[in-house]
Order: sequence, then C-alpha cells, then structure tokens
Amino acid sequence: MITPANTSDNRKLARSRLPRIMFDYFDGGAFSEQTLRENTEDIQKLHFRQRIMRDVSSVSAAGRILGQDVSLPLALAPVGLAGMLARRGEVQAARAAQKSGVPFCMSTVSICSIEEVAGATGSANWFQLYVLKDRGYSEALLNRAHKAGYSTLVFTVDLPKLGVRYRDIRNGMNGGLSPWGKIQKLSDLLTHPFWLWDVAIKGKPLTFGNLSDAVPSGRNPEDFKAWVDQQFDASVTWKDLDWVRQHWPGKLVIKGIMHPDDARSAIDVGADGIVVSNHGGRQLDGAPSTISALPAIVDAVSGKAEVLFDGGVQSGQDVVRALCLGANACLAGRAWAYALAAGGEAAVVRMLENFRYEVELTLALLGKNSIAQLSTDDLV
Repeated sequence: MITPANTSDNRKLARSRLPRIMFDYFDGGAFSEQTLRENTEDIQKLHFRQRIMRDVSSVSAAGRILGQDVSLPLALAPVGLAGMLARRGEVQAARAAQKSGVPFCMSTVSICSIEEVAGATGSANWFQLYVLKDRGYSEALLNRAHKAGYSTLVFTVDLPKLGVRYRDIRNGMNGGLSPWGKIQKLSDLLTHPFWLWDVAIKGKPLTFGNLSDAVPSGRNPEDFKAWVDQQFDASVTWKDLDWVRQHWPGKLVIKGIMHPDDARSAIDVGADGIVVSNHGGRQLDGAPSTISALPAIVDAVSGKAEVLFDGGVQSGQDVVRALCLGANACLAGRAWAYALAAGGEAAVVRMLENFRYEVELTLALLGKNSIAQLSTDDLV
C-alpha cells in the first residue's frame, strides 16, 4: 500500500492489479526490449544547468499545441486496448485529460468507441489512425471522428508489420498456449478478482468499439485482433498521405518519425506536426532512442511544423529535457496507462498534476519563467 508519487509507483500498482497478460502487453517492448530501455535511460543521461538568483516568483507550464491552449506541453498518447486497464478506460482517461487541460489522443484499437469518448467529454480530442487495407473503412472512421468533433488526426506510419513482442508470445496473447499454459492463464485471472469484476464483467463490452461494424461477430478483443493484424497495410507510401489529406479536414500529425529525411517528407505532404517516435520500443528493437534522434529532426523541420516528442517520458522533468532539445511538446503513453490501471480517472488527474508541478519546479530551478525560454543552453 503506497501513495504513488511518480510513474514508477503507478507502474508497481498497475503490476499488482492487472493480470500478467495485460500488464506485460502494456509494459513490454519488441524482441529483447533494448530500445524500450534506452528510450528511458538516454533521457536520464541529460543533465540540467541550474541557475540561481533569478526572479521565478511567477512560473507557468502553460503553452499551445497545434493551436490548442494547454496547461502543460503534454498530450496523452494513443494507447490501444486501454479499456482493459480500467472500466471503460478511454472514457476515464479522456475525462482526466479534459479536467487537466491537455489533449487526449484516442487509438484506432480502443475498447471504447469514438462516439462514447466524445459524448463523455465534449472536448476536441485527437484521433489516431492506422491506414487499413480496407480504405473504405478507414474513410468511415475519419468521417466518424470529424463528425464527433475530433480536432486532430494522428496518423501512425511505423507499423507496416506488427513487431515481435516476446512477452505477448509467452503469455499466449496471440494464442498457441499449451494446456498447462491455459491453466496458468486462468489461475492468473482468478487471482485478480477486482479486475475480473470491475473490468472484465462490469466493463463490458470488451470489444474494439471503433471496429464493431467491421467485425460484427466479434465477442472479445481476440476476435478483433485477428482482423486488425490482417489489416495493417505494408504497401503504404508517402503518396497515400494525399488520400489522408483529402479525407481529413482537421490538423494532421504524422507519428513514427525517426529520420530527418522522413521529417522533411512529412512536411512536403502538408503535415501540421510530426511525432518523433519509435512506437515506445514496440516495433524495431535496436533502433535509437527517440531523445537521441530528436535534435537532428528538429533541425530538419526548421520550424515548418510542430515537433512532438514521444518515448520514455515518465515525468515533468523529461518533458523539460525534450523541450530543451527543441520539441514543442511531448506525448506520454505508458505513464497514463499505469496511472489508469493504478487508480482510474483520479489517478490520471493526479499524474498530470504531478507532471505540471514538476515542469514548473524544474523551470524555476533553471531560472526560467515559461517553457518558451528553454533552449539547449539549459542542458549541460
């Protein structure tokens, strides 16, 4: 029993409250998880240059992301299956984001639907899309999101094929469990009675809400997962972005940029922003950490689009580090997922309050009054 003070504490609580198959799905990365580890480790290697005797009686973390006023330069990143973390999890997370004054980005493969989240918040959320082989269904999703009031499309481009995630294989996330493995899985579920009651039973329907029309016979996430895995389109190129632009009237953000040339290509197709991201270490293991890739991409963009940073963000101090290297704002995924599993909407609100305070405290100790004053000179 602890009062969580940071992301690490929320992770511990999430691990105790979730069945292993669920915790490992959200917590894990691809292959040996080298990139997953380095995303966090490389951020921590950046040291601040502390300054003193400055007037920091008034400090604010507030800013703007893609024309939207925010209380701190952070958005809740898209997390698939978040409704398996807490009852109607995406709704709880979106409400927390609304209360905290930051954007919430909804995943294509959310448990709750576009309309359910929009109805619960009434705010301008973001929607993340994978381009599916069924272009007609992709177009229908875009139309639904626009009609429901979503302001920004986050188009994920780093998933032509699904990464190999050893933890999911071991836990039978993709099937193939032996009879003994199935018994162990059932035992694991039964030893988490609160999750079974609150999420698996009271949180129904546990289906991919955005894809219910595509898989009308689906009764559980596994039914939908099989359809989704077959729908990832490995043939997508930059030319397909013209199609996206034709069918989406709002802001367009390209997520999954790890090379300066790709950042330039995103600008060429009219992106309003890019996300420097390696999918949280869940795709190409052995890829560089996002923080190490950030400076060159910032230089390539040259202010022609907003640069959002994703990967390893676990605190407000991590947000400040990314901003010092030129990012306009950050995305955090696992941090809010752990908080949601640890304590629902209230825990996500508390997490965001902590992040905001940590940003403001770090600014003050750097001798700054606002995030606009940050630069590479603030790092040693």
